Amino acid sequence: MPARRVVTGRSQEPRRRYAEELRRLRTARGLSLRALAEAVGWDPSLFAKLESGETLGSPEVAEALDQFYGTPGLLLAMWEMALGDLTQFKHKYRRYMMLEAEAVSMWHYAVSAPPGLLQTPGYAREALAAGSAKESELDQQVEARMSRRELLRGDDPPLFRAILSEAVLRTTLRDTAAWREQLSHLAEVSERPNITLQVVPFSAGPHSLMNTTVMFLRLPDGRTVANTENDLRGELVEDNTSVELLQRKYDAMRDLALSPAESCKFILRMLEEMPCEPST
Repeated sequence: MPARRVVTGRSQEPRRRYAEELRRLRTARGLSLRALAEAVGWDPSLFAKLESGETLGSPEVAEALDQFYGTPGLLLAMWEMALGDLTQFKHKYRRYMMLEAEAVSMWHYAVSAPPGLLQTPGYAREALAAGSAKESELDQQVEARMSRRELLRGDDPPLFRAILSEAVLRTTLRDTAAWREQLSHLAEVSERPNITLQVVPFSAGPHSLMNTTVMFLRLPDGRTVANTENDLRGELVEDNTSVELLQRKYDAMRDLALSPAESCKFILRMLEEMPCEPST
């Protein structure tokens, strides 16, 4: 019996496969990137980034390309699959990403940065750049982080409690406008019914999670797992005894936090204290 061969040889990773399909459709028409851009109405650089996998673009771009190529719904479906592609995250985070996507409720404590689920693109870009992300990978990493925010939207999003150390709100970005946008976003999401936001002020004093960023995930089977992070690594904690110990520390720290209403006022006060942009 002859050896079985791969049918197409194309990538099985949704994000890479989407880029390959876009390149295949364009070259099959004998089009340059510039000619495609003129026909569809976007900048040629966007299509170059799409075909290299550097960005996914928007669903509107996918729909426009579906219409242009006569592939109704195909590219939009591939875009949706690529958006949820776990291969865009580093290998060590993929299991955590899978569990996060399944979680029915989540609660988080942030030591010095807003949780990724609540970050704006401007914040994510500056933070990732400070973390030594390569310039060539920065757009993709920002986009991957932004795609996670969809977890908190939709018809039945999970419950999410985020407790922020005051240090999170005092560690500003170099880009003043981006920092104002981040503070405004935190104030806005605190009003959503599935999100509870609290602040632990410096005046609360020491507590047992001062140096540990942690996220708890309640899974559909009733289990709770935790993920702890520092500047060097993240650790997924699934042992019940260790998770329970972290939960006790979290509960004790939560008792020190401002109420959700007081926390929102605290964030708005921080926003008011920001210097205004000079008028031109």
